[in-house]
Amino acid sequence: MDVRSRILEAALGLLAAGGELTQPRLARAAGVRQSHLTYYFPTVTDLMQAVARHSFESLAKELGGRGAAGIAAATLDKRRVRLMLALVLAADRDASLKPRMRAFVKEIRARIAPLLKLQGEDLAFLHTVVVGAAVLQLARDNAEARREARMAIDRAIQCVARR
Repeated sequence: MDVRSRILEAALGLLAAGGELTQPRLARAAGVRQSHLTYYFPTVTDLMQAVARHSFESLAKELGGRGAAGIAAATLDKRRVRLMLALVLAADRDASLKPRMRAFVKEIRARIAPLLKLQGEDLAFLHTVVVGAAVLQLARDNAEARREARMAIDRAIQCVARR
């Protein structure tokens, strides 16, 4: 695995575990010097954007042709939800990350649209339900929350499929 990939994997691991993403912690986790971090990712914004993209690429490979079932399963992955929340917090703290996150959301939707044969408002609605269900499921972290998240996503998919 190349240095850049090691850094991204280590960042994903730290964020998914709920840890803070600092340069010293990330350098230790990736087994690199801090100078490598700034070489590959000059700003925190660059790093967070790369982590988001890396995570999404991993998810896209996992989903393959699984469509709605795959999206629902990904919602129950606490590591991915923690990462999503970390990215949201980073964008809240660093306004320069917001335009990149907007573009990233558009890209996510563009990639999901063909899987579910959705577009426009239906796609935005489903994405919003998935994100909300994921966050609530993580916050409550029990069997009932997982069941409710799955049910909410399934109902949202049925709703947009009927339109």
